[in-house]
Amino acid sequence: MDKILREPAFRQLSIKEIRPEGWLLNQLKIQAKGLSGNLDKFWPDIKDSRWIGGNAEGWERLPYWLDGFIPLAWLLDDEDMKARARRYIDIIIENQAPDGWICPESERNKERSGYDLWALFLMLKVLVVYYEATCDERVEEVVRKALRSLDRHIDGTTLFDWGQTRWFESLISIWWLYERTREEWLLNLATKLCAQGFDWIGLFKRWPYREPDEKGRWSFMSHVVNNAMMLKSGALLWRLTGIQEHLDSAEHMVSLLDEYHGMVTGVFTGDECLAGTSPIQGTELCAVVEYMYSLEHLLAITGRSHWGDRLEKIGFNALPATFSPDMWTHQYDQQVNQVECSRQENPVFMTNSGESNLFGLEPNYGCCTANLSQAWPKFALSTFMRSPDGLVAAVYAPSTVDTVVNDARVTVTLKTDYPFRDTLNFSVKVDREVEFTLDLRIPAWAEGARLSMDGSLQGVESGGFHRISRRWCGETCFTLYLPMKPRLVARPNRLYAITRGSLVYSLLIGERWVRINEDVPGREFPHCDYEVYPTTPWNYGLCVDKDNPEKDIVFEEISVGDCPFSPEGAPIRARVKARKVDWSMEKGAALPYPGMEWISEQVEDVVLIPYGCTNLRVTEMPLV
Repeated sequence: MDKILREPAFRQLSIKEIRPEGWLLNQLKIQAKGLSGNLDKFWPDIKDSRWIGGNAEGWERLPYWLDGFIPLAWLLDDEDMKARARRYIDIIIENQAPDGWICPESERNKERSGYDLWALFLMLKVLVVYYEATCDERVEEVVRKALRSLDRHIDGTTLFDWGQTRWFESLISIWWLYERTREEWLLNLATKLCAQGFDWIGLFKRWPYREPDEKGRWSFMSHVVNNAMMLKSGALLWRLTGIQEHLDSAEHMVSLLDEYHGMVTGVFTGDECLAGTSPIQGTELCAVVEYMYSLEHLLAITGRSHWGDRLEKIGFNALPATFSPDMWTHQYDQQVNQVECSRQENPVFMTNSGESNLFGLEPNYGCCTANLSQAWPKFALSTFMRSPDGLVAAVYAPSTVDTVVNDARVTVTLKTDYPFRDTLNFSVKVDREVEFTLDLRIPAWAEGARLSMDGSLQGVESGGFHRISRRWCGETCFTLYLPMKPRLVARPNRLYAITRGSLVYSLLIGERWVRINEDVPGREFPHCDYEVYPTTPWNYGLCVDKDNPEKDIVFEEISVGDCPFSPEGAPIRARVKARKVDWSMEKGAALPYPGMEWISEQVEDVVLIPYGCTNLRVTEMPLV
C-alpha cells in the first residue's frame, strides 16, 4: 500500500459554511423541538449516561445522540443547545485517562477487554463533528491520544462483535487526524484495523443472503444497520489502498441488496436482519439514517451522481415517514404498506418485537431513539460540497453556502420548494471577479432538464453533473428545471408503486391515534407511545394505464407550509381512480399482496400523497 491517502472527488463543507433555509430550516427546528433537542432532559440513557458521569448506558447511545445533536445545534445557532453540547464534550474530554482511553468502564466486567470498540469509533467521529463546529483546539490531541490507546489495545484484544463488523467507522477519525498531522502510524493503525475487521467485500463476492433467514434467526452479517453502514467501507478504504475494487464495491453491494431486499423508497428491508421484498416486513430507522450517512460518503469520495439520487430518495421518503410529524415519536420499523401500527404477540417481523412499528419513545429498542438525530442535519451539510475547481450542488434543498473559493468570498443561495416542486432558483454572489466551476447534479429521472441562464434556455443531460465553468462577477442568477414525470414502478407479486421525481406516492389513509404504555416511566406527554389505526378503507387497486400512467394521475399543488412532512401538510396530492379489492389483514398488517378474487365494480376517486408525509399508507398496489 502507498503511504498516502487518495483525494476524494468532493469534500464536505464545514458547519459554519452552510445555512439551511426554507422547509429544510423548518424541519430542523421541528427536530430541535422534539426528541432530538430534549432527550438529555428526561431520557436516562442520555441524561444519566456513564459517558458524562451517570450510571446508565455507557456505550453507543450518548455518542449516537451527540452525533446529530451537535450539528443540529450549530446549524440552528441555538445557544442553549450549543452550551449543553459543550458541557457534555467537556466532561468526556476531562474523563480521558492519562493513557488515552476515553470510554467508560465496561458495564459487563469493568475491564477494557470486554468493551466493544464500536462505541469508541462512534465517539471519535463525534469529536471530529464537534471540532468542525467549534474549532476546539483540544480535540486534535484528544483524538490522537485515543487512537494511540486503540493502537495498543488491539495488540492484545482484537476486534469483536459490533467493533469488528463496523471497523471502517474508525477510518473517519483516522483520516481526519492524518490529514492534519501526516503521521504514518495512523495509516498503519488503519491497516491493522482492516485486517482485524470483518471482510464485507469478500462476503459480497459470494453473498449468501438472497433469501431472508428463518424467522427469529439473527446475524451480524445480515443485520440491516451493519449492511447500511458497510456500504461506505470500500470507498473509505480505497483512500488508503487505491484499489479500484474497493472504490467500486458499493455498486455491486447495492445492486444485490436492491434485487433481493430492496424497497421502492430506496432502502432495503431489515426488521433487524435482511427480510426480503415484501412491503410489510419493514426497515429499521437506524438503517435509514446510516444508509444516508454512507451515501454522503459515497457521493463525496466517488463523485458519482447516482449516490446523490439515492440519498434524496431515502431522505425525502423513508426518513420522514418513520417519525410522527412533530418528531416527538418514532418507529423502530417502518413498512412500505403500513395500514396499522399496533402491538402484536406474533408480529409479521422476522426478528423484532410486536411493538416495533408503534410510534413512541423507544419502541423495540432504544438505539434508534439515540441515532435518529443525525439524518436531517447531515443531509443539510451535504447540500453543497467543495470540488477541486469550485463547488458542487450535491443534493437539493433550500440552503445557502458562504465560503471562500480561489481567495474570493462566494455565496451561493438555492431558493426552492424541491422536492415538491420542479424549479430551483440559484443566486451566486462574489466579492470580486473569480473563476471557478459550479457543478449541478442532474438526477437520472430528470429527462428534459433545462437551465435558464444569461437570457437563454438550454437542455442539460440527466444522470450526471452539469458543469458551469465561468468567470463570476457581482451576482449571477439562474434557474434549473427538473421535470417530474409520474412513473409506475413494477414490484414483486404484480404490485406497482407510483413515483414522480424523487418522491414516492402512497394512499392517504385516515388515522386514529391511541395512547398506550401510559404507566411506563418516561412516557409522559409529548414523548408518549401510540398505536395507530386506519379510519378509512385502504384495500384498493389502481385504475392506471401501465404504459401511460401520466394520463390517469392528476397532481394538485398546495403551498409548502411549516410542516410539509405530515398528512395534513402534504404540499402535493395525486388524484387517481381506484377500485376496492379483497385484501385482508393478519397480525396487524395487510397481507403481502391481495388475493384478487373479488374486485369492486365501483370506481372511486382516491388521494395519494408523498410517502414521507404519511404515517399509515399503502404504497404498493395492484392494477385493476
